[in-house]
Amino acid sequence: MKLFFYNTLTRKKEEFQPIEEEEVKIYSCGPTVYKDATIGNMRTNIFQDVLRRVLAYNGYQIKHVMNITDVGHLVSDGDEGEDKMLKSAREEHKTPLEIANHYTQLFFEDLTSLNIQTPEVVCKATEHIKEMLAYVEELVEKGYAYETSTAIYFDISKLEQYPVLSNLNLEEQKAGARIEVDPEKRNPYDFAVWIKAPENHLMKWDSPWGPSYPGWHIECSAMGRKYLGEQFDIHTGGIDLVPTHHENEIAQSKGVCGKIPANYWMHGEYLLINGGKMSKSLGNVYRIQDLIEKGYHPLVYKLFSYSCHYKNKLNFTWEGIQAAAKSLERLKNGYQAHLEGKDEIADTMVNEYEERFHQAINDDLNMPLAMGVVWEVVRNEKKSPMLAKLLLKFDSVLGLEIEKETKQDKEEIPQEILDLVEERKQARKNKDWAKSDELRDVIQQKGYDIKDTKEGTEIKKK
Repeated sequence: MKLFFYNTLTRKKEEFQPIEEEEVKIYSCGPTVYKDATIGNMRTNIFQDVLRRVLAYNGYQIKHVMNITDVGHLVSDGDEGEDKMLKSAREEHKTPLEIANHYTQLFFEDLTSLNIQTPEVVCKATEHIKEMLAYVEELVEKGYAYETSTAIYFDISKLEQYPVLSNLNLEEQKAGARIEVDPEKRNPYDFAVWIKAPENHLMKWDSPWGPSYPGWHIECSAMGRKYLGEQFDIHTGGIDLVPTHHENEIAQSKGVCGKIPANYWMHGEYLLINGGKMSKSLGNVYRIQDLIEKGYHPLVYKLFSYSCHYKNKLNFTWEGIQAAAKSLERLKNGYQAHLEGKDEIADTMVNEYEERFHQAINDDLNMPLAMGVVWEVVRNEKKSPMLAKLLLKFDSVLGLEIEKETKQDKEEIPQEILDLVEERKQARKNKDWAKSDELRDVIQQKGYDIKDTKEGTEIKKK
């Protein structure tokens, strides 16, 4: 069956044609490990997980590379400001290595809780300085990069076309759109591939230009080439990466080898919170751990994400999560009912369901349409192990672990107790330990044990 993806590069849906017949090579931009990953970040990872699973469903082997940005990502996503790792290290009174290790561990714990498959290659920026430096040296040798007193910049005027991915008109963008901090830059949109480090900079390496550190964009170009070659099949990431990071990756690759590194560029859209943006000032920056503390299994959020196509904005509400929790229970119960059923089902019915599901996922990962087929199977009045087996096959794409019994804590714990737990969480956040202890006693008096662990707050009925 033919497989179609929307390609950001060509701005149209295209039939997927891999470079090699059996193996698909993918590069995904991973996290900058300076803070907790949000549920918005996890939406991108869920989309990338579905992509992997759909390719496997179609019989492909996969070589998937994901980077871990632990140096070089400045706070502006451009060339301004300090490194995000250093900023977080200063604020938390830790070393950059401690910050990176801590948030990398939390990131992979989130992936595990969401049953997201780990890429075949996970590579840290700090472990590939040699490859990045070699890439920058090539750019300089070929005339695509030049030195200033502060950095090595990529010269976009050397390219026939820039940008190619975001379709922006640079002339229209120049008026006030971007501050040219370095007057030595030849063009306002030239970007740093290597940055000369101030004397007190914590993360720096020797280079032909003195102690310095990589620009953000160079890591993916260097590591993509090392593990996947000059050209590979698919490059993925969040939609926010299109105009800067991915655009500049393409520029670097064209400078070194004259090629766009990936044939297909796929991007997941933003997650909204109650119709608006997620922000600290609004107090709506949610993590997977926040869902757990409210009594929801992380897979509830994964199922919730399937209510919307990955290319469309998804609006998060707690009412939507509650509905998804009930849906996950119905899905598991439906699987069990079919597993225990004794009705006979015609092969033609099973084949028709499978054909429609396959067509849906192959149509640019259309998970809302695919879930429609799943629910038809669940609701089928005839209960048969054949349909249970089919649901399990579908779950190889869904990744919802429908065969496992994971009854939601949300349904076992009264809302009154959950509200007290949330109030105690806020007290602890405000370091009001007396209030926290008082609320713990109230919760215990009402018949529930509460325990604080590194994974979060556990609540159990006595």
